Amino acid sequence: MEQRSLHTELTDESLGLRSKRAVWHPCTRLRPDDTGTPLAIVRGEGPWLHDADGHRYFDATSSWWVNLFGHANPKINAALADQLQTLEHVMLAGCTHAPAVELAERLSALTGGALGHAFYASDGASAVEIALKMSFHYWRNTACPPSANSFAWPTATTARQWARWA
Repeated sequence: MEQRSLHTELTDESLGLRSKRAVWHPCTRLRPDDTGTPLAIVRGEGPWLHDADGHRYFDATSSWWVNLFGHANPKINAALADQLQTLEHVMLAGCTHAPAVELAERLSALTGGALGHAFYASDGASAVEIALKMSFHYWRNTACPPSANSFAWPTATTARQWARWA
């Protein structure tokens, strides 16, 4: 397979059409008769996104740290490059590393020690799932599950999960 640079010059049209054929975009329709193509972004700078044709768009739907610090933030990029030279990733399943431990200790200190452990999740859905699992395990380990009438169930699935061991 041919390797391409991250900065390959493409037109919005060609990148958009290739994306339409190869990528299932969240929160969009996936229909063969859809005539629209995704907006092809080639770079970001501060709060702005840029397409291959030189048009600039204000990024009002940014994610991760972009909504606070902007795209291509020099300080964040330098910290990322420095970390990549040391260790780009290691799973916390049986391993650890200094940045994970130091951040957990800082978070605990901010809560006056009330936060016993930090759990790192990659997204909101994973964070909610692990929070539910931690709650289930807490109540199971203390042999004191809450009653079905103790609070309003947010979803029917959650109610079924609690009912399994009530």
